Amino acid sequence: MEATDFKRASQAVWEAMAPGWDHRHAYFEERARPVAERMLEHLAPAGGDTIVELAAGTGVVGFAAAALVGSSGRVIVSDFSEAMVEAAQRHARKLGLANVECRVLDAERLDLPDGAAGGVLCRWGYMLMGDPAAAFAETRRVLHRGGRLSCAVFAGADQNPWAALPSQVLRERGHMPPPQAGAPGILALGDPARLRHLFAGAGFSDPRIDEVGFTWRFSNVDEYWDFLAGAAGAIAMVLRRLPADELRQVREQVAARVAPFSDSGGIELPAVSLVASAS
Repeated sequence: MEATDFKRASQAVWEAMAPGWDHRHAYFEERARPVAERMLEHLAPAGGDTIVELAAGTGVVGFAAAALVGSSGRVIVSDFSEAMVEAAQRHARKLGLANVECRVLDAERLDLPDGAAGGVLCRWGYMLMGDPAAAFAETRRVLHRGGRLSCAVFAGADQNPWAALPSQVLRERGHMPPPQAGAPGILALGDPARLRHLFAGAGFSDPRIDEVGFTWRFSNVDEYWDFLAGAAGAIAMVLRRLPADELRQVREQVAARVAPFSDSGGIELPAVSLVASAS
């Protein structure tokens, strides 16, 4: 797929996912808190700093940074999906965050001046971009001297069955192509070596990379299925295109594969992110 076609398709995906992320804003904040906390620990923002969050979704990590930079600081929460930014604006207003600005920005071509920020955050964004090298280079450009990037991507398939198992079912049934080396996707940057290569290519120092585990918890398989169909990006878009009978069969197979993660209290699916940071 040509770069412009991929960008257009990706924007359509995340415009469609925005209602599901908006609805689950508090859920993402709660369940993935260990990732956000480690990202902020790596970034270590101080009062008065300007922080940019890329591919922010509804702004969970950026909002947490806003408390750390204080009233003299500034956080730009950004996404290339207008619907995501609108959702982030609503949450920022609800929280009374006067030091947060929500903007539509493309991480691969940032409409920001050189050296505009002391820190950049990006949780689960770079792995989905058509040209992550360009996004890393743009990130480096907008950081001032000594500025720092702290990002998170998902680790490998074995550590993230919540995404790997439904993807496996969809591939087996011919609805998703097999993963291609270098192609964007939920698990595309799960190899620390590739992540280090992206940092180095953009002129960053050798990154610190930590594995951070957490769990997606669902009360039952219906709730997990709603999560996949309403928030899981490319997986959700494939599910939405399936005819009813095929969708039912996919759902049954996915339910069977996550059954080992179920107990009387519901479903608890492990997830692991790689949190990487460098100056």
